[in-house]
Amino acid sequence: MNKCIRTLITALISQINGGKAMTAGLSSGLSAFNARQFMQMRHACFAFFGIAIFILSHGARAQEKPMMKAVVAHEYGAPEVLKFEEVPRPEPKDDEALVRVIASGVNPADPLTLSGKYAKEFGTHLPLIPGYEIAGVVEKTGANITKLKVGDAVYGYPTFGGGWADYVTVKEWEVAAKPKSLNLVEAAAVPMGALTAWQSLVDVAKLQPGQTILIHGGSGGVGSFAIQIAKARGARVIATASTANQDLLKQLGADVAVDYTKTRFEDVAKDVDAVLDPVGKETLARSYGAVKKGGIVMCLVALPDRAELQKRGIHGAAISVHPDAADLTEIARLIDAGKIKPTVTQVLPLSEAIAAQQQAATHHTRGKVVLRIGDEPKG
Repeated sequence: MNKCIRTLITALISQINGGKAMTAGLSSGLSAFNARQFMQMRHACFAFFGIAIFILSHGARAQEKPMMKAVVAHEYGAPEVLKFEEVPRPEPKDDEALVRVIASGVNPADPLTLSGKYAKEFGTHLPLIPGYEIAGVVEKTGANITKLKVGDAVYGYPTFGGGWADYVTVKEWEVAAKPKSLNLVEAAAVPMGALTAWQSLVDVAKLQPGQTILIHGGSGGVGSFAIQIAKARGARVIATASTANQDLLKQLGADVAVDYTKTRFEDVAKDVDAVLDPVGKETLARSYGAVKKGGIVMCLVALPDRAELQKRGIHGAAISVHPDAADLTEIARLIDAGKIKPTVTQVLPLSEAIAAQQQAATHHTRGKVVLRIGDEPKG
């Protein structure tokens, strides 16, 4: 840019001197300028400053950060605090990849994160872009990325969110190749719910073939995956849901479907090996009696009562999910083998994120709501 401006200055001087190089006579004879020379100088100055401003303004624009659309919370609170706006696109660090987001799932836990109640525990800070499960295409990779390459279709769970935007940065261990049998909108409905179910049943309960598990909220985002994972591991499944979702429980593979509005689950589920509870409160309190000695109660929203566990000789665990590329790879394998299938009940544009968050807050969503953010890549 400096070279361009120097060239303009040379041209300006030449113009002032009638198109000739500047001479000593010019510097000593300024008083001899006539009206015509003065007008030439004025026009040349206007031209010079106009071109210089053009170059400087375009150079500044070239250095600006590229922008993207995103849903942002500048304060904690209800879904209404979310704003749809333009923000700078993130730049991946050496250990990160930049993903162009095609779709992002909506979770029952999202409103809790947005409330800020557990900001310190969750590690969240403002401004906050929600979106904890994504599916998209790798756009750019950092210097230390070895397993991902530009153009890869991936799905996963960014630890600190950011998925409700055109782009998000991820660590390699937060994503894996998406299931080949799913499109990216379907794949976005998988990561967080499936990882929660997988880590509960496989890592914590160590569910074995022939064992029996009671799954509360079987039609929800976690429960629908838990039923299918339990069946894939050869377990017997008793699942609860409302009257309207009894058909879905059967479709997912539940051996026994319990309508909790008509039947007390403990009258059906007796001496089970494990319980998975995403509800808490009264449901958790009544679940202890359904578990056989040595069994386990796992709760997603509360810490099981230690006194109840000791009294009955059973184990308990408060479940928290974490990103894991290896788990996502195994889940993708089961999906492609036809053992697991996501249940997507509604697809909304990113601009309707508030409505999606309000629906999640009811905790009565059948399957998953997904936000469509970009177009599926062709081919």
